Amino acid sequence: MRFVIVTGMSGAGKSTALKMLEDIGYFCVDNLPVPLIPKLSELFVVPGTEMNKAALGVDIRSGQSFEELEQVLSELDAAAIKYEILYLESSDDVLIKRYKETRRFHPLSGSSGRVDKGIREERERLEFLKKKADYLIDTSHMLTRELKRELNKIYVQNKEYKNLYITVLSFGFKYGIPSDADLVFDVRFLPNPYYIEELRPLSGNDSEVRNYVMENEKAGAFLNKLVDMIEFLIPDYILEGKTQLVIGIGCTGGKHRSVTLANELYEALRRTENYGVRIEHRDIGKDAITKAR
Repeated sequence: MRFVIVTGMSGAGKSTALKMLEDIGYFCVDNLPVPLIPKLSELFVVPGTEMNKAALGVDIRSGQSFEELEQVLSELDAAAIKYEILYLESSDDVLIKRYKETRRFHPLSGSSGRVDKGIREERERLEFLKKKADYLIDTSHMLTRELKRELNKIYVQNKEYKNLYITVLSFGFKYGIPSDADLVFDVRFLPNPYYIEELRPLSGNDSEVRNYVMENEKAGAFLNKLVDMIEFLIPDYILEGKTQLVIGIGCTGGKHRSVTLANELYEALRRTENYGVRIEHRDIGKDAITKAR
């Protein structure tokens, strides 16, 4: 029997996660009153039952009864009822943006309607759950398909998961350094394909540009040292409880060198499946847009 409690910040993707778990065969219940959780969990452990996978959505919408959750979980522990906590997290900026886009009120925003106030209070009230979580996924930079892939690793493939999600982000310095980047690397020391007429309209996603950049011995040496450093840092980031790591790779316009090196770093990191990795090219098309204007 696998019993999963899905929780976390409002707007971080709990409903989406429950739907995905349902799609892979989990019996799902959302927003069950907290006092009823022990009764429901007893049904899950009845010998001979056909229900061997269940997920329960619990969040701040439970109102006053949510305060009882810590005690309820202690009761489950005492009764030797096994459960896992999947906690979905997201940054304040992303949560506020999501609420604005959907025009919904935060459950704790109160009469003022201030989303940021509601988020702060919710973080405080959920802190004990976050500390107790078996799996913590930060959806700040995730697309729906990427969340599905991570859940598939945990609940279908049963792979070890280290609660860290890495975004490799290419960008152009002339458009500004990404504000959310944890690590930034400058590859402008490499020869620029922009000055090769036939390569100028292409990007680092094209083999011609990729080959031009990587044929330079400095590019290969830089990549090897970069991969070695990142792999050295990752275990310590995990130990410190970091759940989101954004690695920025920048060149002048964010179209050729940075895209190439970001792709190479992504391919190197994705070989290890203990954490999630995604690739994003922030400025790859901006040069063409600027010229069109």
